[in-house]
Amino acid sequence: MNAVTKLSDFEVGYNIPAAIGMAEGDIQTPCLVVDLDALEYNIKKMGQFAKDMGVRHRVHGKMHKSVDVALLQEKLGGSCGVCCQKVSEAEAFARGGIKDVLVSNQVRDPAKIDRLARIPNHGARTICCVDDIDNIADLSAAAQKHGTTIECLVEIDCGAGRCGVVTTDAVVEIAKAIDGASNLKFGGIQAYQGAMQHMDNYEDRRGKIDIAIAMVRDAVDALNAEGLTCDIIGGGGTGSYYFEGNSGVFNELQCGSYAFMDADYGRILDKDGNRIDEGEWKNSLFILTSVMSHAKADKAICDAGLKAQSVDSGLPVIFGRNDVEYVKCSDEHGVIADPDGVLKINDKLKLVPGHCDPTCNVHDWYVGVRNGTVETIWPVTARGLAY
Repeated sequence: MNAVTKLSDFEVGYNIPAAIGMAEGDIQTPCLVVDLDALEYNIKKMGQFAKDMGVRHRVHGKMHKSVDVALLQEKLGGSCGVCCQKVSEAEAFARGGIKDVLVSNQVRDPAKIDRLARIPNHGARTICCVDDIDNIADLSAAAQKHGTTIECLVEIDCGAGRCGVVTTDAVVEIAKAIDGASNLKFGGIQAYQGAMQHMDNYEDRRGKIDIAIAMVRDAVDALNAEGLTCDIIGGGGTGSYYFEGNSGVFNELQCGSYAFMDADYGRILDKDGNRIDEGEWKNSLFILTSVMSHAKADKAICDAGLKAQSVDSGLPVIFGRNDVEYVKCSDEHGVIADPDGVLKINDKLKLVPGHCDPTCNVHDWYVGVRNGTVETIWPVTARGLAY
């Protein structure tokens, strides 16, 4: 939505799913609906956790891709900024008013490096990750060209098996090279253990993160011995933030999914053996869908299929009901088992997506609802920005 476009310029049902003030039952489907009370609860709760643990929270913007949600997280949760995975996302957040942006990923393509180096001109602190000493000269040259400063974190592969170096010697070597490069600033360490976030058992997650914490502690000690201090020692996700936050090593968390919650994250267990979506966090994001056919007595067909969601982490769960079940989907249809025939044509259901991040990326709008009424509508600002 550009600066001259107003919500009133859009037609409900054609290019926007709802209008402010509309009853929730009149929202056009399929679309993303946000329970504002639940979202605000989650944001405030994580903000308080971070404060109590004495760490910062840099919210992960790749989850919601929304400037409006990020600003709400800053206002209600005291977040210090955002992290994201793409330069295009970082540009969208910086232009939207976020003043501290981390691309928690490597930036290697020359055109992307050039764009990254221009982000500080939008008034945003700009940070990226490095895991290869050969990347440093290109980042430095681009920052010099544009008269800006790029901060760099050395990424450690602490168990995710993706990007990052695996030895303390490599961390120190890259950090020293960053520190000596023009228009670059050594900012610290990126150490996100993504592989264990969805492990069901709390103690299993603890075992994996203990290894990561030991790696990071060793790297920080070695950097300190070289006179290099870390402003950021970042990591932590919705499945592990309490471990990193209480480690005495990490000083910045990067949780994302906690704000919306999805079916895959919801099933993991807390320290007491309870699902984290049944006490620790509330479901605030839903795919609102309508029943469009019930020609078969034992099944209903809804309008939320593959094009309304991502099922890489499993099918969605119907919120608040155990008498019907979402069992199958194709491009435009979802099949709902309805053995007792309780659903009727045009009945609306709230689906908890299996995986919120890629689901949000296929929608243009969030419809914010409170007390059964549409209160706000937010664009998915960085929707589709994958470059």
